[in-house]
Amino acid sequence: MSKPLCFVIMPFGEKQDATGRLINFDHIYEKFIRVAIEQAEMTPLRADEEVTGGVIHKHMFERLLLCDFAVADLTFANANVFYELGIRHGTRPWSTVSLFEVNTRLPFDVQPFRCLPYSYENDEVKNLENQTSELARLLRTALETRHTDSPLFQLINDMPQPDIAHLKTDLFRDKVEYSEQVKEKLEEARIVGKQDKEKGRQALLAVEEELGKLDTQEVGVLIDLFLSYRAVEEYEKMVELAGAMPDYVSRTVLVQEQKAFALNRIGKREQARKILLSLTGSHGPSSETYGLLGRIYKDLWEDAKKEGRRIRADGYLQEAIDAYLKGFEADWRDAYPGINAVTLMALQGKSEERLQEILPVVTYSARRRLKKSQPDYWDYATLLELAVIAGNREEAMACLAQTLSSIRESWEPKTTARNLRLIREARGEEGAWIEAVIRELDPPVS
Repeated sequence: MSKPLCFVIMPFGEKQDATGRLINFDHIYEKFIRVAIEQAEMTPLRADEEVTGGVIHKHMFERLLLCDFAVADLTFANANVFYELGIRHGTRPWSTVSLFEVNTRLPFDVQPFRCLPYSYENDEVKNLENQTSELARLLRTALETRHTDSPLFQLINDMPQPDIAHLKTDLFRDKVEYSEQVKEKLEEARIVGKQDKEKGRQALLAVEEELGKLDTQEVGVLIDLFLSYRAVEEYEKMVELAGAMPDYVSRTVLVQEQKAFALNRIGKREQARKILLSLTGSHGPSSETYGLLGRIYKDLWEDAKKEGRRIRADGYLQEAIDAYLKGFEADWRDAYPGINAVTLMALQGKSEERLQEILPVVTYSARRRLKKSQPDYWDYATLLELAVIAGNREEAMACLAQTLSSIRESWEPKTTARNLRLIREARGEEGAWIEAVIRELDPPVS
């Protein structure tokens, strides 16, 4: 995986304080801050001068919020720097390191901050080597300990922590405002793609060509285009687009997870697995990440079964169950990894006690999710799978109707049908009725 991005919040060019003292912030960045960030095994990202007329452009906010780490130079108490730092502290509990030139009189509100002081004389940072090493150490510590550095999150213990880097994939389009014209074109392409994938693909390619340089586009546009390719099952394009996005977008958890999803769909399972394992190591457990990892192991299990490698297949099946369970335990509200764990445990037939322990929890989670204002496809599909596992034909048919009416993207019912085929195969004649459900979800090609 590539190195984490570190956004630099600081003044640009030469600036004077009230006494006429002059500091060249470009020199400070090049000789001190940039070097320290690179020593910490991170990639520095300093915004171009995007502040005009006192207005901070949207691209600045996107970089500020999406970069994993940030360094803020508070020297001269620059208004723009403090405004950006406030945004960062309001959305990121940890990962921001502050510093200041020792002759700066910091405002009272930021004096309690743990800031790294440095001295600037004769166009140079004094004791440069040691100062650089210390800043690099602070960044490495932030990466390793995740100690809360935001005073807002330090003071308000129950302050909810927004998940900036990992907005729920299927809700991203609704949460980010961007060009309505582009949004409409992408939505039209997805609608066309439901009936004819090739026409939908061509429509998306036309939108991408019209957009031109991707690094000038808003994050919302890039993510919507990315997920629109997923909607028409154009997985090669998803991987290609993930590599063409600006780093601060492509390195987000959301994009990396969906890139892994696409890589797995085109058979590059090991690449996908490495991405997801790296995410769990750097960002901790997540129901989405482990859910995708479980799918990879489930695919490897089926591959090994077809090839007659029974022992290896058994190993992959256990890996899949473990990954799904970790995903469900990371967030009990997300029933998707839970239902997959339950399905595979039922097929494995080894952990009946554990299965009976977790099955009611998954069922409760799935039913609770239906009480939210807008249940989605996976909510209904989960209840459908639970009804099939329980052998409740009447309830399964009722759930099937709701599941079919909530389909958004063509790959979704195929995923559910695949799980039901596994159950059908394991049940033999007893599960013959499941065939009708599978045909509705994934009709045979005529």
